[in-house]
Amino acid sequence: MDLIINLLLLAAGFVLLIKGADFFVEGSASVARFFHVPGVIIGLTIVAMGTSAPELAVSVSAGLSGSNEIAVSNVVGSNIFNLLMVLGICAIMKPLPVDPGIKKRDFPISLAATLLLILLGGNLIFTGRCTDIHNVDAAAGTLFRWNGLILVTAFVLYLAYTIYIARKNRTEEEEGEQISIGRSILYILMGLAGIIIGGQLVVNSAKTLAAIWGMSETLIGLTIVAIGTSLPELVTSIVASSKGQNGMAIGNVVGSNIFNLLLILGVSGTLHPIGITVASFVDLGMLLGVSMIAYAFVCSGRRINRVEGAVMVLMYVAYTAYAIVR
Repeated sequence: MDLIINLLLLAAGFVLLIKGADFFVEGSASVARFFHVPGVIIGLTIVAMGTSAPELAVSVSAGLSGSNEIAVSNVVGSNIFNLLMVLGICAIMKPLPVDPGIKKRDFPISLAATLLLILLGGNLIFTGRCTDIHNVDAAAGTLFRWNGLILVTAFVLYLAYTIYIARKNRTEEEEGEQISIGRSILYILMGLAGIIIGGQLVVNSAKTLAAIWGMSETLIGLTIVAIGTSLPELVTSIVASSKGQNGMAIGNVVGSNIFNLLLILGVSGTLHPIGITVASFVDLGMLLGVSMIAYAFVCSGRRINRVEGAVMVLMYVAYTAYAIVR
């Protein structure tokens, strides 16, 4: 009975997260269109923030409740899912042209953010104080409050720079339904409410399911929670790609990954120090490797083609299998 109840609560949490993010994105994007902000910038900021809201709700809730493994693995798992599955599936459906700004500016920033998190979170390993590097549950380091503040500061600088770029490109018109400002604000508030409540449901039910199934919180965070909270990115990017809004599709993924690394773990670490296990540290290294491979595909031509998309999806399947058996 407990299993069924918690599965239902998990499903309800995901529904609230996805619908909440949908309302948040629709309201926020409508406000952005009112000011004639380009699609790539909307994808990198408004849509990325909205689709990353589930990860924020889950990771902050997990961090405050002491479930550090879920807080970290949710972000890492979501980023890997975004890069490999979201971009991979979109590219298989329709080759994805890559905006030059994303190639030269935003994707390198995502790589730098991943490397910064590895350097900050692996302090015990880098100083030789890790007790057992072969034990996946051993402590690899701690993301202290001052580390979290560094990440949040980096995010604020990135956001300010992105807004500066947006102001230089305000002349580009965007298609889409323009709803009233009052209705847009209502959508934003409703979306935030759904995201917060859904995040609480997902964290609490996921912790209970991990105990029932004998799975680690890291594995739960990397798989069920990460995929669930990444559904908004998947749906948003697929819809954007199918409508020819390729800039928004790729910008959503890259922007969400930057938000996840800098804002979500930054806020979580600032509110409560986050312990990084050896398993999470290894996953961060894999995220860096996956990001470099995805960036190589981006730089290999002017678009991510179907073959590269298929390779990315297969890479995610292989990574998931590794996470389960280790």
